[in-house]
Amino acid sequence: MKDKQLIIRKGSLEDLTELQELFVDTIKSVCKADYNNEQINIWVSSIRDTNRWNEIISNQLVIVAELENRIVGFATLKAGNYIDLFYVHKAYQRLGIARKLYNSVQNKATELNQREITSDVSITAKPFFEILGFEVIKKQTVVRKQVNFTNFKMRKKLLYNS
Repeated sequence: MKDKQLIIRKGSLEDLTELQELFVDTIKSVCKADYNNEQINIWVSSIRDTNRWNEIISNQLVIVAELENRIVGFATLKAGNYIDLFYVHKAYQRLGIARKLYNSVQNKATELNQREITSDVSITAKPFFEILGFEVIKKQTVVRKQVNFTNFKMRKKLLYNS
């Protein structure tokens, strides 16, 4: 990646299919150490919820990381202070892409005078969010299609200039 130019840009409706593919592929490969097959299958089945994905594209800030015309990661910011989705392609983990995506999200939240950013974070993503300075508010059990998922409500306080 050293010689290649990473582009961080606002996502659009034209990106939707590629975002969904990255979402599914990342969960199936990166999260399999922390979630079982049944949980993974239910999690990825959420791409069939077209209303949710249209809401994400229409009403959330979508930040995309692109390398050589390929989306390698994305993050979404809902209501100015909630990270709803945050995924980096399995082949591009640990290259600083997630940090660049996060910095874009945090900059936007700061611009909007938000006092904190929150997210419901997977077991897999929790260590990364802790490195960014997030704290666990509580461990949660979320039930989807009668299957339990563990995640963490996390928060990071932001410097606020009034």
